[in-house]
Amino acid sequence: MTGHEPPVEIDTSKPHPARMYDWFLGGKDNYPVDEQMARQLLAVDARGRDMARVNRAFMHRATRWLAENGIRQFLDIGAGIPTEPNLHQIAQRTAPDARIVYCDNDPIVLAHAAALLRSTPEGATEYIQADARRPEVILEAAGKVLDFSKPIALSLLALLHFLDDEDGAAELVDSLVDQLAPGSYLVLSQTTGDFDPEGAAQAAAMYRARGMTLRPRSRAELTAFFHGLELVDPGVSLSADWHPELGEVIDVPGDEPIPGYAGVARKA
Repeated sequence: MTGHEPPVEIDTSKPHPARMYDWFLGGKDNYPVDEQMARQLLAVDARGRDMARVNRAFMHRATRWLAENGIRQFLDIGAGIPTEPNLHQIAQRTAPDARIVYCDNDPIVLAHAAALLRSTPEGATEYIQADARRPEVILEAAGKVLDFSKPIALSLLALLHFLDDEDGAAELVDSLVDQLAPGSYLVLSQTTGDFDPEGAAQAAAMYRARGMTLRPRSRAELTAFFHGLELVDPGVSLSADWHPELGEVIDVPGDEPIPGYAGVARKA
């Protein structure tokens, strides 16, 4: 395991997105402060749990698609607390020799990193404790496991909405993609306010009041992150609509779309 930042005590005085996501998914690795804010978000949009489940299912389908299309290296930034099956398990079912590097900045993820390191004998998994806003740290550590001269799938799933434009979200994506070899892929998912602008603004205000960022983006804004890359069909779509034939589509109540976009694009 790679520790490139000094150990940090788990701060249970304020919520953390990774632990809130864990609560939405029914996990136990969260604290009362995380549950409190998650329930407040549910009061704004009761489908919070469905959003998390739909995003997780997209990750499974995208990883399966990438492995079936020859990708053998994965870099997952903002990995979150492990759930079964995790990205490396999906990838290594198709490609036992797949190599996966996870990265997150929440110390509670580090506490569970052993679950992220259960690789097949033929492949490899590694965990980096680092902030997504430190791409140079991530790339240096990941380069000890992944070969950046060969294609890599870079996943930033449900991450960019925690970075505002003025915080360098686009620059972060560009700096990471620039280091990828031709034939690599960028995988993104992102919450949106397209279907409920008022609710999205309320949620963003809740985050802001706790010193955190929530930046919902439109389909066009998410598409802009893929500039210069070749989008895989169907392009940037609702997360639930991205290759549902690959399985694990989440059945949610009602007719309203789950407000999240996702896409996969290839570097030529």
